[in-house]
Amino acid sequence: MSTRPGTADLDPLLAQLQLTDSGFPSGMYTLSHGLEGYVQLQITGPENLRELLTDLLDNTVGPADAAALALAHRAAREADWEELVRVDRRLHAIKLNREQRRASTRTGRQVLDTAAFAFPVPETARLAELVADKAAPGNHAVVVGALYAGLGVSAAHAVAADLYAFAASWTAAAVRLGRTDFRRAQRLLCEVRPDLARVARAALAVRDPRELHGSVPVADVVSAAHERAEARLFVT
Repeated sequence: MSTRPGTADLDPLLAQLQLTDSGFPSGMYTLSHGLEGYVQLQITGPENLRELLTDLLDNTVGPADAAALALAHRAAREADWEELVRVDRRLHAIKLNREQRRASTRTGRQVLDTAAFAFPVPETARLAELVADKAAPGNHAVVVGALYAGLGVSAAHAVAADLYAFAASWTAAAVRLGRTDFRRAQRLLCEVRPDLARVARAALAVRDPRELHGSVPVADVVSAAHERAEARLFVT
């Protein structure tokens, strides 16, 4: 006689879907992740969106935020809060641009505030204490990593989900900025899936906070210009 499969293993998946949903109030909808600055300076157009997105994934989002998420997830699972603080501080230190640094902590703290109400898990409660005491800055990737750990989402799924959330947010910004349309945006997300998987594997291989890095000088210059723009649709 066969037994009905259990659904306990669906809980982490459903939590993951909730966190990556565009309706989750993290403030991600206010970010273009630098794209608006590129558009304002006429550096990018519809023809090179894929190239720009892949460049950001390979050189900033992957080795910095995604790797930090993986390290934070591991530290939270092991209740190693000193290590988690080191990860958070390192990630903050390598974000050289003020606009991006502020956005990272603002959205991170928004997730913490929402998690306290919607996901009352010990991991984010402890991280919230560290942020309140100013021991940790509370970057978005670190907060999400700790939250995913508390919700039982595996590190691999957590990193992949957050990378996809970044790509989806970035392409949605491209639509709002008139760089592409909804159908082409979905095709772009499909095309970059192998890139997301490759970047996720590299991020999961990181073992030490000192390995976190990111280098896209043009993006830093563009972000600095965007911060002083007369009119802005997005925070970044």
